[in-house]
Amino acid sequence: MPIETRVRAADGTVSGTAAELGAEVAAVPVRSGPDGPVAPAAEIAGLLPFGLDELLSLHRAKGEAGEITSAHVPVDGRVRELLLYGVGEARPADLRKAGAALARRGRGRTALVAGVPDGDLAAFAEGALLASYRFTLGTPSGPGPLGELVVLTEAGPAAGADALERGTARARAAARARDLANTPSGEKDPSWLADQAAAVAADAGLGIRVRDEKELAEGGFGGLLAVGAGSARPPRLIELTYVPDGTPDRHVVLVGKGITFDTGGLQLKPSAGMTTMKTDMAGGGTVIAVMGALRALGVRARVTGLVAAAENMPSGSAMRPGDVITHFGGRTSEVLNTDAEGRLVLADALAYAAAGLDADAVVDVATLTGAAKVALGLRHGALFASDDALAAALTTAGDAAGEPLWRLPLVDDYRAALDSDVADLANLGRGGYGAGAITAALFLREFAGDRPWAHLDIAGPGRATSDDAEITRGATGYGTRLLLEWLA
Repeated sequence: MPIETRVRAADGTVSGTAAELGAEVAAVPVRSGPDGPVAPAAEIAGLLPFGLDELLSLHRAKGEAGEITSAHVPVDGRVRELLLYGVGEARPADLRKAGAALARRGRGRTALVAGVPDGDLAAFAEGALLASYRFTLGTPSGPGPLGELVVLTEAGPAAGADALERGTARARAAARARDLANTPSGEKDPSWLADQAAAVAADAGLGIRVRDEKELAEGGFGGLLAVGAGSARPPRLIELTYVPDGTPDRHVVLVGKGITFDTGGLQLKPSAGMTTMKTDMAGGGTVIAVMGALRALGVRARVTGLVAAAENMPSGSAMRPGDVITHFGGRTSEVLNTDAEGRLVLADALAYAAAGLDADAVVDVATLTGAAKVALGLRHGALFASDDALAAALTTAGDAAGEPLWRLPLVDDYRAALDSDVADLANLGRGGYGAGAITAALFLREFAGDRPWAHLDIAGPGRATSDDAEITRGATGYGTRLLLEWLA
């Protein structure tokens, strides 16, 4: 994993622990307040030749989450950097952002000792670790990540240990999802993705079954076969199984889009639109990463993860506009656009889940439509759901995890846009309805069965163009922490 920073809890004072560990940086929290920022403990004030209020006023600090004010102070005969870091109102989102800011400020340092206020310590750890993430296949440039973040709380190290473990597990799962999506597609094909899933299964005590192209043909998975037909690297259906100790409280199926590279097929994408397509399997990477963290987090549900993996390439054997596909279970779809391929592979996986997995709920995750990105931008995922309770639970989990969702409607009147003259439905909406994200969700609903089902379109937040708090440029791992919050 490319998170090299370690987070651990310790006991003592900020200045005392910094001296004991030889840490170059010490950090104390500053809360925002109606009368201005609330200065930290007298222990730190005694190290300064001026008042803390004066320092905060000089820098016009407000105590907002992620804000950092710096000074140099003598600690045990050596000069240390003192960071007064804003934690806002110490809500989970504030602490996540504060942890990320400290980790970024600590780059190149061996150790940083931070006092952390009462609150969601797991969120603080998540922010720090995810901001330390980096992925490069070349020679790293600039300072390396912070070596160790030592956390001090009023309750002491024992009280914070579980929260730090939980935050670390979620952050490392999100980092795994980022790794999978950031890997170049020259290395990453459906078989490679299946191998990664097998390694995760071995580490996390999961069951795994991988269907190759022969088994897909025998099983009637026509969507996967059609999308993968143009590539020399054939498709796979990856099935991971997690069974908790004791009696499971429910059975959840997660379905991920695993298009390891998307050229658009015969209806080729413009070159600029193809440069990010190594991350078109971000939904599948999220499912694999979530499955790998379930046991460490003690999730009580039985969970099945399905990743429909294929490479969408143009060639003489590729699917053509006008082709009719027979999906798992027998429903047919007409291909109006070969670049609307993600829904074709998801349809197979959803139909398989509906027919044989007897789930209490099904959730699919996919970088599915540019329309969702246009509607909601880069920080919110689009949520569609057949069940209000499931939609509410996922929305609440997204807010808590820092991966927000916005529910969009499944407009029944728009179903006519998917009518086909030659098949059960078409893979692209037409007839002037617009609403590309909604019609794509309506297509998936045709295969989801009568179980509570939700569709997360993560085309916007699945990748980022710049660093921002715990988000790093490239694949974000969006959905991993959200789903783990929901399941746990």
